[in-house]
Amino acid sequence: MNAPAATLKATLYSDGGARGNPGPAGAGAILTAEDGRPLAQISQYLGTATNNVAEYRALILGLEAACAQRVGDLTVCLDSELVVRQLNGAYRVKDPKMLPLHAQVRRLFARFERVSVAHIPRERNKDADKLVNAAIDGYLAAQPQTG
Repeated sequence: MNAPAATLKATLYSDGGARGNPGPAGAGAILTAEDGRPLAQISQYLGTATNNVAEYRALILGLEAACAQRVGDLTVCLDSELVVRQLNGAYRVKDPKMLPLHAQVRRLFARFERVSVAHIPRERNKDADKLVNAAIDGYLAAQPQTG
């Protein structure tokens, strides 16, 4: 009899941000294995969005990467207290624009054996934040200059 495959444990750091609210928005996510080795890194321009929409979209991109890496046990670290509290059930999602994003995250959570969501201080999420800003800066730099 073969032993079951060990569950891959990983940590996902994700962040989203917008310059202006709404404004040009970006997503950043870093997925690391339990031993700290990087599994995925995402930096994506999102178009015009609010900060909260960008937070959810960054999380979705990170969760999709974790699924692709066949992670079974995932710790999600976010610096958005609102999103963490919504995902942990302390706050209801009231904004109609957020409901489908919240539902998509819940569907993605169901693909893991175990998921925990933790709020971390911004200082511990600087690498994901850098990816957000790189995505926005890259998009803005590519735009024609006017004036």
